Amino acid sequence: MFVASMLDLGADRLVMLKALNSLLVQGFEVKISRVEKSGHNACDFNVILDEKHENHDHDMQYLHGAVKDNSHDGVHHHDHECRGIVEIKEIIKKADMTPGARALAVKIFTILAHAEAKAHEVPVEKVHFHEVGAVDSIADIVAAAVCFDNLGIDKTIIPKICDGTGTIRCRHGMLSVPVPAVKNIDLAHKLNLHTTEVEGELVTPTGAAIAAAIRTDEQLPGYFTTCRTGLGAGKRAYKCPGILRAVLIKED
Repeated sequence: MFVASMLDLGADRLVMLKALNSLLVQGFEVKISRVEKSGHNACDFNVILDEKHENHDHDMQYLHGAVKDNSHDGVHHHDHECRGIVEIKEIIKKADMTPGARALAVKIFTILAHAEAKAHEVPVEKVHFHEVGAVDSIADIVAAAVCFDNLGIDKTIIPKICDGTGTIRCRHGMLSVPVPAVKNIDLAHKLNLHTTEVEGELVTPTGAAIAAAIRTDEQLPGYFTTCRTGLGAGKRAYKCPGILRAVLIKED
């Protein structure tokens, strides 16, 4: 959603695709399109995984407790790579991106590593990412860093972040929303996390880490001009509009 909103603001997709194509990871391709969400025309950024790397992130039944079972033993066997922060930094280091984008991607993953370390009570260097370190998340975070850097933004205002309620399934089982990693990022970086009545996860750890990495202010300037609005489409279906809106402004 964040990448899509940045592309809709005018980030150069060719620069982003060049960076993604240079990643030393396999098993994904990228599709960028326009979709309608809640009556709005929005940009959609989709990381499409091959069968080996596929996950259930967009499967609402799976996310909220029901498990689709196509195997004979009733157990899902997904061969997701587990990567530590050292391996991820090495992948980012070798990617074709600007120093600014590279630094931001590393910052996002570092914020995630500290949040996961606290959640599991282990040292940061012992954290091995599953959902976060999987192929799609590496592509998401690198694309987010490249697009943000490409726009040349110097301030980012995020007044608050609204999450949902209930539970959600992840690799470690069913977790309450907000999930522990999101709570930890909120506590460490003061994101002003607000819980709404919407059932479901509106803020993922990756999304929270991106927000924490780029946020510089929480209040809009007294006078400003709106230059452009970008709408990024989400994949999950909740009662609220599945859209992330980014507004590019110029202070007067």
